[in-house]
Amino acid sequence: QVRLVESGGGSVQAEGSLRLSCVVSGLTTSTCMGWFRQAPGKEREGVAAIRPSIARTFIADSVKYRFAISRDRAKSTLYLQMDSLKSEDTAMYYCAVLMGSYPGTCLQPGSYDVWGQGTRVIVSS
Repeated sequence: QVRLVESGGGSVQAEGSLRLSCVVSGLTTSTCMGWFRQAPGKEREGVAAIRPSIARTFIADSVKYRFAISRDRAKSTLYLQMDSLKSEDTAMYYCAVLMGSYPGTCLQPGSYDVWGQGTRVIVSS
């Protein structure tokens, strides 16, 4: 059984940084691994993702040049480095794994199979 556990969220001032971690267990192969977020009253959106088979990364325009996704295979951990945080980055952040066929992008939340419980990020201005 695949299990994802996020950590690293918290409260930070605008322009600050946070690094989120997602420890993955029980996974043998994946099509995509990604980070998503959902702010109150808004739909869940893709933030950053990796297609491991070809080491391709996907970054949403809203966080480009500020956020970076990385993966440590030895530690079975997915990271999201978030710099220059803005108040609009405030949300619950989730990591997820897609194990099915590639849907054309790794940033579509509806395509993902397994989700973590989320970690909250609050950015104050």
